[in-house]
Amino acid sequence: MKNKFFLILFFAANCFFVNAQDQIVDQVVGVVGSKSILLSDIENQYIQMGVGGEVNNFETKCQILEELMLQKMLLNQADLDSVVVTDEQVEGETERRLRYFISQIGSEKKLEEYFKKSIVEIKDELKESIRDQIMIDDVQKKISGDLKATPSEVKAYYNTIPKDSLPKVSAQVEVAQIVKSPIVTKESKVEARERLAEMRDRIIKGEDFAKIAILYSEDPGSAKKGGELGFYSRGELYPEFEAVAFALKDKELSDIIETKAGYHIIQMIERRGEQINVRHILIQAQVTTEAMLAAQALLDSVATLISTNKMTFEEAAQKYSDDDTKNNGGIILNQYAGTSKIDVDKVDPSLFFVVDKMRVGEISKPVISRTADGKQAYRIVKLNFRSDPHIANLKDDYQLIQDVALADKKARTMTEWVNKKKATTFVQINGSYLGCDFKYNWFKK
Repeated sequence: MKNKFFLILFFAANCFFVNAQDQIVDQVVGVVGSKSILLSDIENQYIQMGVGGEVNNFETKCQILEELMLQKMLLNQADLDSVVVTDEQVEGETERRLRYFISQIGSEKKLEEYFKKSIVEIKDELKESIRDQIMIDDVQKKISGDLKATPSEVKAYYNTIPKDSLPKVSAQVEVAQIVKSPIVTKESKVEARERLAEMRDRIIKGEDFAKIAILYSEDPGSAKKGGELGFYSRGELYPEFEAVAFALKDKELSDIIETKAGYHIIQMIERRGEQINVRHILIQAQVTTEAMLAAQALLDSVATLISTNKMTFEEAAQKYSDDDTKNNGGIILNQYAGTSKIDVDKVDPSLFFVVDKMRVGEISKPVISRTADGKQAYRIVKLNFRSDPHIANLKDDYQLIQDVALADKKARTMTEWVNKKKATTFVQINGSYLGCDFKYNWFKK
């Protein structure tokens, strides 16, 4: 249900429910500069939101209208500023978003069934809104993109919040890690290459690439789709993989290549301008028990160096960790907010069971984990911070309050910008919306 709701929100601005337009006697309900808003724009978004009868219908439609008014104001400014959006930008963003939402809903077929349209139709209808959104984002960045919330502004904003209105913050932790990947032996690499070479020979002799990928590929994300990756632009894949993939011709099969993930063979499916869709088979060199034990022993030694104050955890992470977090003192960032504090209910289960019983400042014993590309490794973790559920305060929740203060500053800046632009921009709204409680006072110059 979460996936479906998210998709509805995303596609709401794209007017996919064309059938609904056939039932609406259309008319212009708003104008901003040279941009018009139709009644069908509002009604279609309203339908897609799935608003129930218990919600104030008029109030919801007022909110939709105001959001569209703001978008048109920003688009009108983009025209005045001569903002240029290339076809490559639109194509790349369209493919990126489609890949994401296909992964959310499960497959292209499910997405087509949900919207009762083909992928081609969905993509074509999506492009125009994406072009507009890129232009809107460009203008918004010029208005508020460089804004910061200073410590004094954060404190001042916090002091304006009534004490009984302060948000309750979930239990949170801050965790740092040092990851050690086991050394892969030459023998394991040779064996992996030989396995993949046998598969390549079978494909050359006529066996279906997709079937072999389903059976043997060690990339769980693409294996079930016959190895197909979907469309990618340059700079989005492993450099070694990308260099070979972009050079392939239609249906051509590559030689074996090596990346951080393992060994691959690639086959071209389709090329669209500067984007390609390929399928691949990934085979990874197997790690020996001896190599895993060596990684474990090394981390035991590192933990001893830290506990005897011969090295800080941050220094050890920089020197010994095989993970990108080493450049951040080993700290694992919150993927949802980009901060170091992670809500306990959003901590990866394999990590949660390690830190759940730890004390702040304690370092764990080496535990088995998975790297970003799915390989086995060992890691030690340190619990830097833990909080119980509490009312937000500046000491423990500065980043959270700073984010809210910055959002408030950006909202006030946008209001000032809209009020200024209204004085020199033609704005008209249908009289049937006079009763709307707008955030921006569109009716006054």
